[in-house]
Amino acid sequence: MSGRHTGQQPAHTVEGTDPQLYVAVHDPAADAGLRPVLLLHGFSSSSKLNWEDTGWVSALLDAGRRAITVDLPGHGRSGAPEDRDSYSPSRIRADLLQAAFDAGARPLQDGDPSSGLDVVGYSLGSRLAWEFAATQPELVHRVVLGGPNDSDPLAAFDLIAAQDYLADGTPIKDESTAQLLKMALLLPGNNIFALLSLVEAIKAEPYDPAEAVPHIPMLLVAGDKDERAGTLPRLAELARGAGSMAEQLLLPGRNHTNAITSRAFKQATISFLAA
Repeated sequence: MSGRHTGQQPAHTVEGTDPQLYVAVHDPAADAGLRPVLLLHGFSSSSKLNWEDTGWVSALLDAGRRAITVDLPGHGRSGAPEDRDSYSPSRIRADLLQAAFDAGARPLQDGDPSSGLDVVGYSLGSRLAWEFAATQPELVHRVVLGGPNDSDPLAAFDLIAAQDYLADGTPIKDESTAQLLKMALLLPGNNIFALLSLVEAIKAEPYDPAEAVPHIPMLLVAGDKDERAGTLPRLAELARGAGSMAEQLLLPGRNHTNAITSRAFKQATISFLAA
């Protein structure tokens, strides 16, 4: 299958991933001649929840942009591999690179606005987008990070407490762990054991944005009611220290849960990526 979006979203198997990673390519009716946009969703979410149901894919298509959506391992319509390595951020980034090239993305070329790739990530997707952009300078043109952080909340997740809770209902003392697990359990389609494998793999690859900073323009976005909004200045400082341009946008009255639905977020992103 080509993986191109034609009303139904075909599955696409990325080489080396078993079971399959779900990728869909959405083509606009009128192409603006600009590079495709890769969309990366958050923990315990999916491309449908973060990008389709919230109007992001439609907004990008209306702007003439091709959109590439990916369900992370154990999420949405992707499979839930049994091996932990399939959930590691480095393996996921490798799969995303393959998916982008399979969807038609090409290395950046001066004077060719259709070359390269723009990346938009939300929450966990922002961590992956930051690292992906930092490690793929020949491909990534601009990056938008929504609800980002300067550390990974999943790194402090208490796996043993979560497993005890799932086994016999033992209360979880750590509030962050309890909230993340509750969020994961809210969606009946989630494979909770796959999500715990993702957490375990992420803990094995700690996130430090200062170790590799994207040398490209970036837009940092968060709701002003999101506690992560306080990390935007530090991420912007890291970008500027690396010689990159970083814009910041706070969404009035929005928190980490509902910022993704903001029209202002979509409009700012589409404008930023059109440069």
